[in-house]
Amino acid sequence: MKLLRNFAVFGICAALLCGCTPDPDIDKGPEPTIDAKEALLTLEEYPRMDGSTANLPLMAEVLSRTTGITKEEAENLTSCTMTPQSWHNLAEGEADILLVYEAAEETKAALEQTGTELEITPIGNDALVFIVNENNPVESLTTKQIQDIYTGRITNWKEVGGEDLEIVPFQRGSTSGSQSLFMKLIMTEEDPMEAPTELSPGLMGELIDAIASYNNSANAIGYSVYYYASYMYTQPGLKFIKVDDVMPTDETIADESYPHINPYFVAIRAEEAEDSPARILRDWILSDEGKEAIVAAGYIPVN
Repeated sequence: MKLLRNFAVFGICAALLCGCTPDPDIDKGPEPTIDAKEALLTLEEYPRMDGSTANLPLMAEVLSRTTGITKEEAENLTSCTMTPQSWHNLAEGEADILLVYEAAEETKAALEQTGTELEITPIGNDALVFIVNENNPVESLTTKQIQDIYTGRITNWKEVGGEDLEIVPFQRGSTSGSQSLFMKLIMTEEDPMEAPTELSPGLMGELIDAIASYNNSANAIGYSVYYYASYMYTQPGLKFIKVDDVMPTDETIADESYPHINPYFVAIRAEEAEDSPARILRDWILSDEGKEAIVAAGYIPVN
C-alpha cells in the first residue's frame, strides 16, 4: 500500500480538524494568490460546509481557492461530521453545502421523511477497495469470492488460493459511507453476515488499524474508499488486493477499468436562492475552476 501522499488525519470525529501537510513531492498546483477583491466569497460569506471524511482535503482546497486564504489556514478551518450525519445536517438546515459520499439506504429513507428537496451532482470518482495483510499470499479476489466471504460461504483463505487460515472479515457500521458502497457495489441483492462488534469499527481509520493489528496474522480483510486508504490514512504492513484481476490505482479508477467505482457529490438544498453563497460555491465547484481544484487536491474528477 502506498505511503501517505496528501494528508494525515489526526483524529476523526464530529469536530474533526484537518491539520494537514501536503507532500512536497506531489504537484498540488500553485498556492492561491487571490486578492480579497477577487475572491469568490469572503470567509464571513462562506457557506457552512460539511461532508465525508475522505473529502476533507477537497474541502480545504475549495475553501483556499475561493476565499484566497492559504491552504494551511484552510486545512485548520476544515471540519466535517462524516457521511451519515452530514446528509441529515444539510436536510435539516445545519449545513449549507456538502462534499460527500453516497448516503446509505436507511439514511436516504430518513432524508425523504424530512421532505427537503436536495440538488445532488456527481463531481468525482472514487472506488471501494479491499485491504489485507501484506503477508497474505492472495493477490486477487473475484467479486463473487468477496460476496461469498461476507456471506460466510467461504471461510478459509485456502479456498481462494491462500494459506489454511480462517478468514476474519471486517465491516463498517450500517450508515457509514463505505458500508453503503459495499452494499451497493458488492453485496447487491445479498445480505452480509452480521459482524460482531469487534469486527465492525465505528470509524474508517479504526478499521484499517484493526486489519493491521488483528492477531498479528494475515487472516483479516476489510474495505475502504480508495482515496482515504491510499492518501489520508495508511498503515504499514497492509496491501490492496486486485478485484476481478484489476488493481485499484489512480489510472484504473480514472479509466473506470477497476470494477467497483462510485461517484462522490456536491449537494445543496434546492431552495437555495440563485445568489446564495451555497449556490454560488456549488456552481464554482462544477466549473472548470472547480475541476482544477479537484485535480489539485489529488482526486479524480468525473469524466
